[in-house]
Amino acid sequence: MTNEGVHADEHPVPGTRRPGGRTARTRAAVRDAVLSGLSDHGYPGLTIEYVAEHSGVHKTTLYRRWGGLEGLVADALDLAGEDTWTPPDTGSLEGDLRALAHEVVDAFADESKAAAPTAFIAASFQSQRAADALRAFYSERFSRCEAVIARAVERGEADRDTDAAALVRAVSAPLMLRLFVTREPIDAALADQSAAVVLAATRAGAFSSR
Repeated sequence: MTNEGVHADEHPVPGTRRPGGRTARTRAAVRDAVLSGLSDHGYPGLTIEYVAEHSGVHKTTLYRRWGGLEGLVADALDLAGEDTWTPPDTGSLEGDLRALAHEVVDAFADESKAAAPTAFIAASFQSQRAADALRAFYSERFSRCEAVIARAVERGEADRDTDAAALVRAVSAPLMLRLFVTREPIDAALADQSAAVVLAATRAGAFSSR
């Protein structure tokens, strides 16, 4: 659910197989340069020249394959969405929700780790293509979390018609509000509180799609 893994061709659905070899190495080098630039300078300070210098890929190639900065940022998010992240499986819905909430805290508590995902979010306010890519990234993350609800249903901890995406969004929403709206710190206690609220709401049927 986090931005874990955030660190051209037409953009396929995240998780699909990409060509290997030199193409993959070039794309990875460009992705790394984009992440470095976003971490160091943010989206407004990211330039094609920076990506070319730090990736070793010529500017003309960058423009030809990615079209410009928006394409580079979107492709970096596509790559991030192809990682092997799986939602937690602690044996209970309560444990899974707490683990998801703690992942958000862990991802943003360290400034060095948070720099790139924070820059991606900032870029989404300045670039429609970046916004679309970020939305696709999280939609794919939410779809992976359907397994959490499926297991909870099997254990009798949630209704069969529980909206998994809505539930997972609710876990991270108060944390993201503090991070990006009110600019308040987040910690483990807040993660536990968020998980507890969502667990209570789930038991009350608040996330039922009926």
